[in-house]
Amino acid sequence: MPSLFDPIRLGAIDAPNRIFMAPLTRARATREHVPTPMMVEYYTQRAGAGLILSEATGISREGTGWPFCPGIWTDAQVEAWKPVVDAVHRAGGRILCQLWHMGRIVHPDFLGGAQPVSASATTAPDQAHTYDGKKPYTQARPLGLDEIPRLLGDYERAARNAIAAGFDGVQIHAANGYLIDQFLRDGSNLRDDAYGGSIENRVRLLAEVTQAVAGTVGPERTAVRLSPNGEIQGVDDSNPEALFGAAASALAKVGIAFLELREPGPNGTFGTSNRPPIAPAIKRSFGGPLVLNSDYDGPRAEAALEAGEADAIAFGRPFIANPDLPARLAKGAALNKDDAKTWYSQGRAGYLDYPTLAEANAA
Repeated sequence: MPSLFDPIRLGAIDAPNRIFMAPLTRARATREHVPTPMMVEYYTQRAGAGLILSEATGISREGTGWPFCPGIWTDAQVEAWKPVVDAVHRAGGRILCQLWHMGRIVHPDFLGGAQPVSASATTAPDQAHTYDGKKPYTQARPLGLDEIPRLLGDYERAARNAIAAGFDGVQIHAANGYLIDQFLRDGSNLRDDAYGGSIENRVRLLAEVTQAVAGTVGPERTAVRLSPNGEIQGVDDSNPEALFGAAASALAKVGIAFLELREPGPNGTFGTSNRPPIAPAIKRSFGGPLVLNSDYDGPRAEAALEAGEADAIAFGRPFIANPDLPARLAKGAALNKDDAKTWYSQGRAGYLDYPTLAEANAA
């Protein structure tokens, strides 16, 4: 069986190892969601990953509701992403742009006071991060049937812009309680039209978005992230194995490059589940390369590959504090600890100042 350090081909992408960098929101863009120069250094430091999945990147003003996160819908955003991607490539790396629509998680403050959209008229629990601090979420309005062509167009434009910026491809964010996940799961999708009710109907938007994106950039440059992980941001489903099995089958028909799953167990850092894992069933339904992301360390990741549970592993938080994570895992070296207080701060501290193993040894 392959190891973490063996290469893998995923559609049009040749990854030199199977240690992928998971999407990590870091809030270092501008208030206009334009990438900044410090992001060039941040991503370049991590170019040793087999593949970088960029932080979640808004496809439109409507879908973007996190302070200082980047977008990919304006010319200014595209131009600002170019030096980031170019620097990663010059360092020998590969990088996909994760396409993000947050749905009901967008606070009206980001929309000039307008309601966010979702599958149904529901309200997310807890509070939203805004430029004025945390505020309660508000009720979303159901996305109209006549608006779905516009939404698909937003995804197509974002995918086209990502390729124009130089990205090697895109990943559709269909996980973690955001818009597509709100359509997928029956806890948040209360519709009675062609996009609600049955599993087939609830999978429809995911399938249409994926087909639209793959038709724009090619299925070989398209990936998807799902999260069959119990309740997350108030979104859950009564029959997740059947739902996500059907979703995986729909994605297989499109022929995407790979599928990434976020399925933490009871002690997961983002979403928890006491259910038996359903990744094995999803893998059977999908049939293509599967990437798992679930609070792995090196030994657990190697064991997952050896058991045939996954074809690669995406590491999240370890990449925050360890820009040279593949080198550290290869040597069995200790990992730096990340500082949660700096995850979403706007400065260099906790972003660009974590030492590599070589730097730490030299010091």
